[in-house]
Amino acid sequence: MAKLILTHEVTGLGAAGDVVEVKDGYARNYLLPRNFALTWSKGGEKQVESIKSARAAREHASLEDAQKQAAALSAKPVKLVVKAGETGRLFGTVKQGDVADAVEAAGLGRIDKRKVELPAHIKSVGSYQANVRLHDDVAAVIELDVVAGK
Repeated sequence: MAKLILTHEVTGLGAAGDVVEVKDGYARNYLLPRNFALTWSKGGEKQVESIKSARAAREHASLEDAQKQAAALSAKPVKLVVKAGETGRLFGTVKQGDVADAVEAAGLGRIDKRKVELPAHIKSVGSYQANVRLHDDVAAVIELDVVAGK
């Protein structure tokens, strides 16, 4: 088992700044190459504190603010205009950053792209759902309308 310090939030594992123990292969093949984690060391405790303070600055100030934004996000669909071919197939794929930018453009507030979870690759026009973790206790479901344009 490898002991790691998470630098990013990993669904099902922990948040940034958490010290976790995972199997060696998961650490070596997934977490470390993608810079989701650092190997734990005694000197790493200082890094844990800085990561946790940066995470606290990015999070919502309170649970109430997160609940208000979750209600706003769930209330109306977000329109994503992307380049697509005549058959409706996209040139590329919709990424978490695209969803975060579309939410901000729709006037629904800013969200961190790392908090957006897409259930599958979005490669064609249509309606989709995305989950957004706004707070430890608050998650919102966003309705995405992917339309061809540009």
